[in-house]
Amino acid sequence: MPGVLFGGLAAVVSVVAIGRAWAACDVGGGGNGITLLLLAPVIWIAAAVPWLVLHGTLGRRHRGAALAVGLVFTVWFTWFLVTWLGIPDSYPAPLCPGNVPPWWPSLLPT
Repeated sequence: MPGVLFGGLAAVVSVVAIGRAWAACDVGGGGNGITLLLLAPVIWIAAAVPWLVLHGTLGRRHRGAALAVGLVFTVWFTWFLVTWLGIPDSYPAPLCPGNVPPWWPSLLPT
C-alpha cells in the first residue's frame, strides 16, 4: 500500500509545483488546469508501479531497503517531472529569467 500513498503524494506535489511554475512564468494558455487534471492520474500510476516492483522483489527480504529505495525514487521522480514539464527550456519566459520560477530553490538544479 505505500505505493498508492506515495504515488498519490508524488502526483499531487508534481501537479501543484508544475502549475505554480506555469503560472509564475506565464506558460501556455487557459487550458493548463485541464492538462494538469489529466496528467495527475498518469503520474500517480507511474509513481506507484515501481513500488509494486520493489515490494515484489526487494521487499520480500529487505523491507527497510525497499522502503528507502522507493522513497528515493519517488523524490527523484517528482523532481524530474517538475523540472521536465514545469520548467521547459524551449519556452521564452520574460517573467522568469532562464525559465526558472522565482520561488524555485537555488540549491536544486533545473
